[in-house]
Amino acid sequence: MDIYTIFPTISTAFIVISAVLVAIGWRLIIQGKREAHKKVMIWAAIAAIIFFIIYSSRTIFVGNTTWGGPDDLKLYYQVFLVFHIILATVAAVFGITTLVLGFKEKYAKHRKWGRVTSVIWFFTAITGVAVYTLLYVLYPGGHTKPVWEVIFGI
Repeated sequence: MDIYTIFPTISTAFIVISAVLVAIGWRLIIQGKREAHKKVMIWAAIAAIIFFIIYSSRTIFVGNTTWGGPDDLKLYYQVFLVFHIILATVAAVFGITTLVLGFKEKYAKHRKWGRVTSVIWFFTAITGVAVYTLLYVLYPGGHTKPVWEVIFGI
């Protein structure tokens, strides 16, 4: 693995870990284990934050990977990627909202938001793994310049 693949592999692992922890947290709250649920969900949020830090850092300093597959699949990939990005953005906003409601002990609202948020989070993780698989396993692509190089014209 090189610098272009190690960070996406690590960040994808963290988003999967986060989704698994959300599933465990969901199971714990169904079992009435509120404190265990809270701890696991905090760890799920931490895993998601680690993902975001790695992803953002890679985008800024290394650059993003461009589509390396056949041209006839590029449009489908781009539509799928836009869907994933929108889903991930919604999941992040919903996740923060759900966490805040939980910390403020507004459990009725937290419960309603949590059900929707977790399902969106699962789809985000699944589509994220699909994007990773397409870009780094099935159709390894090229790399763009890091954002800071583009900004400063290096």
